[in-house]
Amino acid sequence: MTISIAIKRLPHGEGLPLPSYATAHAAGMDVVAAEAVTLAPGARHAVATGFAIAIPQGYEVQVRPRSGLALKHGISLPNTPGTIDADYRGEMKIIMINLGSEAFEIARGDRIAQLVPAKVQHATFAEVEALDETARGAGGFGSTGVKAL
Repeated sequence: MTISIAIKRLPHGEGLPLPSYATAHAAGMDVVAAEAVTLAPGARHAVATGFAIAIPQGYEVQVRPRSGLALKHGISLPNTPGTIDADYRGEMKIIMINLGSEAFEIARGDRIAQLVPAKVQHATFAEVEALDETARGAGGFGSTGVKAL
């Protein structure tokens, strides 16, 4: 299913490509930087994209890192996946972090992240006195072991 997302190009986004799929079966649309930034090791920055969007009610847009930047340079998104809510109308910015050991240059027009539209399921909480029993129970982090066999 395809949804339509209204997009408004901002003045500093002129001349940049709009988010788009790189291949026919890509799950995420590549988004590019609208500014040049140097990320020092350990540094974070909200990178401008030069556009704002109006997501249809009942959807969100998830912001995810690009695997090549993560593997080759240690560049990621600290709140991945980030969520853009349907009622947000400001400029989309991509919070990036340099987990690598060297400064990383982001040039205007560089592909910096992926956008994945997703349906939102709302829920309510029903307070109860006790929860149903399961085989795992209250076993937390690491409780299912490390080895598959």
